[in-house]
Amino acid sequence: MNTRTLLLVAVTVVAVYAAAAGLVTAASAVGSWEQITNLDDPKIQELGRWAVVAENKRVAETAVLTYNRVYGAEKQVVAGAVSYRLHLAASSRFTTYGMYHAEVYVQAGTNMRKLVSFEPTP
Repeated sequence: MNTRTLLLVAVTVVAVYAAAAGLVTAASAVGSWEQITNLDDPKIQELGRWAVVAENKRVAETAVLTYNRVYGAEKQVVAGAVSYRLHLAASSRFTTYGMYHAEVYVQAGTNMRKLVSFEPTP
């Protein structure tokens, strides 16, 4: 087998596994960003809350944020993991309502989470 064929087989195996494990729906494809329409899903709101707590730990003594709500979200499935782009609202002692973008990486199976980025919305 040449390298190209081996790579094609590997990608196919990952895609079949992700579909069988329920990580990919018919409307999504491995690697593409998919809009999350049910923003009231407790899992999505909990990820937003977790992202604010993780950011508060990262910045330590500076402006501490209080989670309000996720108002937009997308997800991307890649090789057994899911990245979430969360658009969320949080408040602090400096502002009553701030908008932020957070990216959270979740490893399937282990449920390990990593805050990839957390930035105020421009």
